[in-house]
Amino acid sequence: MLNRSLAPRKHHIQHIDLIEPEALTFGNGLKAFVFRANDQDLVKAEFVFQNHFSIPENPLLHTCLSHMMKEGTTSRSSAQIAEEVDFYGAYLVPEYSFDHTSLTLYTLTKHVASVLPVLHDVLNHSVFPEAELETYIRNNKQTLQISLQKNDYVARRLFYTQLFGKNRYGQTPTIESYEQLNREDLTALYARQIQPGNCTLLLSGNVSNEIIHAFQELFGGAWTNDSIDLTYEEPVFPAFKPETIVENRSEALQSAIRLGMPGINRTHADYPAVQFVNTLFGGYFGSRLMRNIREEKGFTYSIGSALASLKYNGFFTIATEVGVESTQATLTEIEKEFAALSHTLASDQEIDLVKNYMLGSMLGSLESIFSHADKFKTVYFSGLTYAYFKHYAATIQQMNAQRVQEIARKYFNFNDLTKIIVGQL
Repeated sequence: MLNRSLAPRKHHIQHIDLIEPEALTFGNGLKAFVFRANDQDLVKAEFVFQNHFSIPENPLLHTCLSHMMKEGTTSRSSAQIAEEVDFYGAYLVPEYSFDHTSLTLYTLTKHVASVLPVLHDVLNHSVFPEAELETYIRNNKQTLQISLQKNDYVARRLFYTQLFGKNRYGQTPTIESYEQLNREDLTALYARQIQPGNCTLLLSGNVSNEIIHAFQELFGGAWTNDSIDLTYEEPVFPAFKPETIVENRSEALQSAIRLGMPGINRTHADYPAVQFVNTLFGGYFGSRLMRNIREEKGFTYSIGSALASLKYNGFFTIATEVGVESTQATLTEIEKEFAALSHTLASDQEIDLVKNYMLGSMLGSLESIFSHADKFKTVYFSGLTYAYFKHYAATIQQMNAQRVQEIARKYFNFNDLTKIIVGQL
């Protein structure tokens, strides 16, 4: 019988097991990775396309493509697509990131055969109806006008442009850029990008051999590549120079603060160690920035730092909003935390706390087969393998105060940051 007066034994996380997918290549070159879990009654099918950019780059066109693909085909209106998918309790979800566009189907296993024709139609015969495009443009222009009144949104726009310049990572939408969207450009991008040779399919859930065969029939044989150049243009980045940019808003009650700089991405050997130091510094609720700026000083409800990995770049950032009377004091305290990070050794207790948090978070994120597919995406689209996660876990376990200080001195320098303040300084 369980003795509830005794606490369960605790131990350090030694290793993290990840499920290896089955790799398939369909007849038309479509690459597929299958994650099976027979105890699920759900199938997730994610079609991921690498984004193609013309010169000059126009990331807004890709955002529009992602949204508009399911707004009508040669045989179905947007309403018919929605009704047919909803009838079977399924979801068809478009997503966009800087480097990829995806269309994901969630459906009960028993309805796969019924909803796949709709998905095939969207990926082969989208027509981007003029009326739906006009609605998309009008709604997004209105949303942008509202967002431009928000200090944090403006600070984020200035931050990305300052770091990356006029490319897919740095360009932000304007009223004029929405007005320049047109059906001809969307159709051309769709033809160039939405084809099997530019796609990776991730199947997860209760994926039987019959379901795989159904996908092969529709998306292996009945989906062809156009003879279009599939080479990829890498973005061109300007030389980075840290600056302080202040957009004064005399009526503002709060200042939005955004600090940061370009950094390494996941392909760099130091990335897990930098993630560790970022977590300790500002990457979780018990971080130094939260303890100082929120708990001790009471300047803000929330402050955090983040390390982002992009395909062709990466960046480090700190973001918060504070009362205008605390803007300069907040910057001063952040600078103090950078100095402490580089000049004072962290305690063993703090190091162990961050280790347990990071490894525990990673382990806790693997609650289902769909999470394993997400972990695979993380490394696959970075050109890495599961060996990355072994390196990640080993690096976190080996971190100590001396290594934290070494990484801090190399990658965390307050004077290297661009500083964006929208509000009052």
